[in-house]
Amino acid sequence: MVSSFRPYLFVSRYSLYAVFLLGCLQIQLGVICSLGIWILSEAKLQAAQAHQTWKSPLGLTEQVTTVNPESAEQYSKPLPYRLQLTPILLAAPENFNPDLRLPPSLPEAPQQNSSPPPLPEAPQQNSSPPTTATEAKTPDAVLESIDTDYHYETDNFGQTNFFLEPTAQFRLRNGNKIFFKTGFNFFEQRGVESITNFPLQVGWQGKIGQVTLLTAAGVDVFNRLPTAINLNVKVDAPISPPRVSSSGRLLSVVIISGNLEQGPYKSNARTLDNQITAWRFGPDLYWQIDRNTSLFSSLRLGNYNDGNSDVQSFSRLERKFGQFSLAANLFTWSYDRDLERTSGYFSPPDFLVYNGEVAWEGNIAQFLRCRLAANLGRQRLKGEFDNANTYQTRCTVKLSPSIEADLGYSFSNVRNQETGGSAYGGNSFTGQLRVKF
Repeated sequence: MVSSFRPYLFVSRYSLYAVFLLGCLQIQLGVICSLGIWILSEAKLQAAQAHQTWKSPLGLTEQVTTVNPESAEQYSKPLPYRLQLTPILLAAPENFNPDLRLPPSLPEAPQQNSSPPPLPEAPQQNSSPPTTATEAKTPDAVLESIDTDYHYETDNFGQTNFFLEPTAQFRLRNGNKIFFKTGFNFFEQRGVESITNFPLQVGWQGKIGQVTLLTAAGVDVFNRLPTAINLNVKVDAPISPPRVSSSGRLLSVVIISGNLEQGPYKSNARTLDNQITAWRFGPDLYWQIDRNTSLFSSLRLGNYNDGNSDVQSFSRLERKFGQFSLAANLFTWSYDRDLERTSGYFSPPDFLVYNGEVAWEGNIAQFLRCRLAANLGRQRLKGEFDNANTYQTRCTVKLSPSIEADLGYSFSNVRNQETGGSAYGGNSFTGQLRVKF
């Protein structure tokens, strides 16, 4: 396990960046609305130009999540659907691990007014109809929530990635949603000058029949690199209608998703310094077999601007036993060429990880719910096998009916870079603060 991690050093080291961040966020929030139309048009233009140079099927990656049937019962009522607004290219097995992601809960049921409808008022004599100016108007957009994602990872080879990204979500009059995301990201690595990133993104989510569509486009601003365009598209379609129990627990459903992403490859400082970008595309399949058994499978095809391409696959079968669960995970990854020395990202020609997982999740207190998990397995790189273990914990604190926070930690020795004969170890701290309005 990594022994050189010092959280207090990180806080003092980047205190100067906090001051710089506050000023930049003020500027970003002031221009984000006006940038929305420009961002969308520029993203379409770049996507059309990049499409002409593709050499193989392309694809995108976003945070992998599994539907947790018990999440709807966590606080005795269904939780609202959580948008995963921080896509991370699946360039390492830990990014494919659903245990490191927040499970989406069931769609929010239509709210019913418990109070009886008001009785019609008796007509008044000599009363004139209300004027337009006095009529109550429904706002075009209502602030629904603000979610702030936190991610800090470090390893024993001097690599540090830090993400802090707040997202404001608005519900439109017609039920669709729009969101605005900004933030502050920092990347540091031995032998490379540190890089600061300010993401800006505008997104929309809506439904067309039973199909849910989420689109987002934006720009990534860097302190010493050219501004880059990013694009995300996700389509969810149920293959079978969901069956839900009277208590709100998901019994069965089959959902297929299509994903597309283009943007800077935020793997580490070297990858960004080399201005590596990637297109990624692929489907996801989620099958809730019964109330306690689920299957998730994902495939990603990628194409990089340095001429490389890769194929990733991930499958997970999980069975719950009350508060305990058992799962089996299988991950495969292969690149056409190994360009880690020149481009900076882990690009194994043949990589395999398989493991078994034992986990517990339950309420420690009325306001506190935690999950503990251990993954034990093997990994194969260049024909050589080694142990592949991951230990993870995550807790959710419900501070009030409208405020809750997640905090998680994980340690893994599953490789995400070539280390030769040296052992790899990586720490990751994650969190999210959710405020509902």
